[in-house]
Amino acid sequence: MLNQTPLNAKHRESNAKLVDFSGWEMPIHYGSQIEEHHIVRRDAGMFDVSHMLPVDLKGDGARAFLRRLVANNVDKLQTTGKALYSCMLHEGGGVVDDLIIYFMREDWFRIVVNAGCAEKDIAWMETQLAAYGPDLTLTPRRDLAMIAVQGPNGPAKLWQAMPGTEALAAPLKPFNAVVVGEMFVARTGYTGEDGFEIMLPAKAAPFLWQALLEAGVAPCGLGARDTLRLEAGMNLYGQDMDATVTPLESGLAWTVDLKAERDFIGKDALLRLPRSRQLVGLKLIDKGVLRGHQKVFTPQGEGEITSGTFSPTLGFSVALARVPVGVNLGDAVEVEIRDKRMKAEVVKAPFARNGKGLV
Repeated sequence: MLNQTPLNAKHRESNAKLVDFSGWEMPIHYGSQIEEHHIVRRDAGMFDVSHMLPVDLKGDGARAFLRRLVANNVDKLQTTGKALYSCMLHEGGGVVDDLIIYFMREDWFRIVVNAGCAEKDIAWMETQLAAYGPDLTLTPRRDLAMIAVQGPNGPAKLWQAMPGTEALAAPLKPFNAVVVGEMFVARTGYTGEDGFEIMLPAKAAPFLWQALLEAGVAPCGLGARDTLRLEAGMNLYGQDMDATVTPLESGLAWTVDLKAERDFIGKDALLRLPRSRQLVGLKLIDKGVLRGHQKVFTPQGEGEITSGTFSPTLGFSVALARVPVGVNLGDAVEVEIRDKRMKAEVVKAPFARNGKGLV
């Protein structure tokens, strides 16, 4: 039996194609994945992301615990609502999960983890928590739903659907959040467009979803979310990184703080292990579609595509690929597609953001 989000009935009302995603029955599209993709780049779309799990960390010593738990430095979080993207590593430096941490108070941080990793993440965090005493607690918040409103017209339509929230939420800069009544409104997203992710009581989610529909926000499925995030150069856990690779091999060195004196789980491995691989962007020159696990041939040796797709915004295929160190921007490489080698170029990700192509 698949898990269902509080919005499952709304998806069925809109004739969504529902699929199994990490044990959850989720909409892959509502008719056309391509149209949903373009709507987010050009107008406003919304996604049910209630399968993801908010976790509240509360108690004295919360900041000290997070200093040890994640590779990025939570000391960057000094103002209420400020968010930080980071990876949580095991001792070997591999990625347990990537997550977002929100600072609410010194004794309260909210962590959002991926759906497919939720159970193992909680178990991992609780194991690490044992050394910090009983006053520090982790509370999974399955009582909350999450709706992401994304696109250039998303904010204006969100204010229309949520009268009275604009004054508090509109001034938010990216990666900041505010509590509005029973809602937690964050200026974050996974599409490369402006927008908000709203956490609210599960029972209220269908009413907000309907209000957004009436304000002209189009429902969008996980298919469009995947092509949007890939165009924006954003990693997907389980494809672009996992427990077998480090963030330094996954284009996520910017999320790792090796300069501060603090120790964190996996730091020693990151400092000690030689790095032979890197994550790069690819643009396909020949005709075809780049897909995950296709071989990449470079002068420095073989690599592999981690995520690939046809880009609706650009009109050609792009990918993220893990290749040997020494491959540089502008290099010509080849990708094996259906037993044929096709020409591709190493380019800088993101490929598209804020409605515009960048390569």
